[in-house]
Amino acid sequence: MRTRPTGRRARAALALTALLGGAALTGLPAPAATAAGGPLAVQYRTSAAGATADQSEPWFKVRNTGSTPVQLSQVKIRYYFKADAPGTAYRFACSWAVVGCAAVTGTFGTLPEPTATADRYLEVGFTPSAGTLAPGADTGDLQLRFNRADWQTLRQSDDYSFGAARTSYADWDRVTARLAGATVWGAGPEGDGPTDPTDPPGEGGQTLFDDFDYASHTDPDLTAHGWSVRSNAGGPGVPGATWDPSKVTFGSSGGNSVMDLETSTAGTGASTTHTEILTRSMKFAYGTYAARVRFSDAPVSGPDGDRVVQTFFTINDLKAPMADDYAEYDFEYLPNGGWGEPSSILYTTSWETYAPDPWQAVNQHSESRRSFAGWHDLVVTIDDSGITYYVDGSHFGTHDVAYLPERPMSINFNQWLIDLEGQSSTTPRAYHQQVDYVLHVKDQVLTPAQVAAKIDAYRAAGTSFVDEVPAP
Repeated sequence: MRTRPTGRRARAALALTALLGGAALTGLPAPAATAAGGPLAVQYRTSAAGATADQSEPWFKVRNTGSTPVQLSQVKIRYYFKADAPGTAYRFACSWAVVGCAAVTGTFGTLPEPTATADRYLEVGFTPSAGTLAPGADTGDLQLRFNRADWQTLRQSDDYSFGAARTSYADWDRVTARLAGATVWGAGPEGDGPTDPTDPPGEGGQTLFDDFDYASHTDPDLTAHGWSVRSNAGGPGVPGATWDPSKVTFGSSGGNSVMDLETSTAGTGASTTHTEILTRSMKFAYGTYAARVRFSDAPVSGPDGDRVVQTFFTINDLKAPMADDYAEYDFEYLPNGGWGEPSSILYTTSWETYAPDPWQAVNQHSESRRSFAGWHDLVVTIDDSGITYYVDGSHFGTHDVAYLPERPMSINFNQWLIDLEGQSSTTPRAYHQQVDYVLHVKDQVLTPAQVAAKIDAYRAAGTSFVDEVPAP
């Protein structure tokens, strides 16, 4: 019998204590709480009661049954359902809400242990603008809906949380409510447990910092510090190209250690080499990501014009085409254009999902059409209010809460060629992208100035590497 909580559960309990005014907890919440005694209750009704429907319409009210105010941004409601097919994608919408639809978020996740009535869930949350819920008060109507992405009829009669007879509001314990990551209302399906996509924002502060002070791609410290240099074949990029670990090298620039990624070609797939380095662990989600990256507009020798992509990004694996729990956040610089662009462009893109064949994509992006050759400070922050990108301390773009991550990700840098159509010459040429450092601060949003101060402090202390971020 486990008598001590895991670290993750303990952190959730401490956060819950803080939210409830510091009241002592006599025990940690079980993975699925009962309806009695918690600080929240959820009422449910449906306005689409048929066994099948064009869209499912779960409506909710969240009530504060405790004695202290509750921050709605710390509340998550889960509605559990059975996907119509393994690859089926769904889309969320808010029809109307007393707190305002702009303050309501909806994301989809996959249960780690599917049951006959649930393998997915809709997780409903709130942005900070929703405010607090006073003792005894409720949110009022949250008139929500979701549909299949292809708008085919969906079946809801086999969904765990669906109640065909619930056409007026009443307490419903087949949905769960979580407060600061701890389940305080309802009973989820077997295997749901405390499996939030990420730890609650506001905790954390654990940091990954790497100054890339290594001897070579075979340096044992590189592996010990959690990095993998790609050598396996496959996309993206030029068919037949190789991913060459030996082209990831380390040196110095401006008194700092730097990593160099070289991509080269002589105009054929067989002569093309791409480069990539990534963290082996997918354990990064909410918080701040930063890197100082040197982009280049031209090869060090040979003819220019190749459609090269130079990147800093986070990503997790696509489990199925259009899977709802995919996530990716990119800085991508195309010095010679590509993807329909004729010349230099920098993209930042937040991904919800995609299908490779035939190509479909659900994402949001910002762009700037100019040269970004040289060193640049890149920062992206992820919290309940959205995803915000900065370049050299200036705001570059903010993307919607619909694109927030539902599973942790890895951190990656790569450089590759989209195709060989930009330059047909068979003269060898090589492009270089350099990286000065990378930083992630878990569950905390830092300004670019705070990022710079943190980097300066590490360097002043002679710290070249630290990784405090816990495994998921």
